[in-house]
Amino acid sequence: MLVTHIVSAGAWIGIDVMVAVLVLTGRFGSSDEVRGLAYEALATFVVWPMLVSGLLTLTTGLILGLGTRWGLVRYWWVGIKLVLNLVLCTLILVALRPGMDEIGAYGRDLVNGAPEPAGVSDLFFPPAVSLTTLALATVLAVAKPWGRIRRTAGTGSTRS
Repeated sequence: MLVTHIVSAGAWIGIDVMVAVLVLTGRFGSSDEVRGLAYEALATFVVWPMLVSGLLTLTTGLILGLGTRWGLVRYWWVGIKLVLNLVLCTLILVALRPGMDEIGAYGRDLVNGAPEPAGVSDLFFPPAVSLTTLALATVLAVAKPWGRIRRTAGTGSTRS
């Protein structure tokens, strides 16, 4: 399960790197055809593999949290990784996916000299935010900072 978790997180990071490359190629490519193809590839191939790798990372993380001494919310680093994963998966669905049809259409129209819509220049932020967040999650997994989450009296658990 741990190997699957690590591989799915690595795939997610790899897909984000691919998104960054496609965004930069779409923005600064050498020709309209190259730029258009980058936008079409971004719209066609990015959202679902990214979401699947994110959900697989979430699922394996939940299983590991439930089946190991780390728990789901016993330690700060685990709880924060869980929240980061949920936020990123939600952003894929509500912020990234809805604009992909327009990006694909723009890529197809680019060779015809269509002006670049304002939203296309904002595509830099999804891979920047996601890669930064995934890097933070990786650091948390390796460093395991901050120790246990202390529960308040009356919850039935002991303090450590």
